[in-house]
Amino acid sequence: MESAIAGQLEALHPDSFGWALHCCCGDHARAEDVLQNAYLKLARGRAQHDGTSSFKTWWFGVIRFTAHEEFRRLRYRESLVGKLLAQLTGDAHDPRPSPVRKLEMDERAAELRRCLAQLPARQAEVLHLVFYQDLTISEAADVMRVGIGSARQHYERGKARLRALLQPESSHETAS
Repeated sequence: MESAIAGQLEALHPDSFGWALHCCCGDHARAEDVLQNAYLKLARGRAQHDGTSSFKTWWFGVIRFTAHEEFRRLRYRESLVGKLLAQLTGDAHDPRPSPVRKLEMDERAAELRRCLAQLPARQAEVLHLVFYQDLTISEAADVMRVGIGSARQHYERGKARLRALLQPESSHETAS
């Protein structure tokens, strides 16, 4: 049984990292930590697939929950004194992407990301799960721990909002 799980995890690893990256707002280092902690949960038996959903759906839920745990833990550790000390020592984290990363991004992908960032969190999550991770809306609802009706609503509203955000850019390109 363990080799079957290992095989599934190995096949899902690229998609798992993409999902962890989304859950960590594009922070590669944090996504690596979250994914490693999710693997540790599984190895230590703190997370077990009960078979009520597909393995991929369950695994993405574990990653999402682990990312939320890490975010809460990080916020708890951040104190006013810690922030001031980081600023004084010059260790303050710059949330902007590095110039190398900016050059690597394709212009269209960058525009899509900007538009996705303007969506409410639930809409962005369901769109990411459906389009990037090839989950059904039902599976995305399981990962997000919301009802199927709620997931469909977020999906439809997210698509409509994304279409509206991308429309001015596409009509501007055709006019040129």
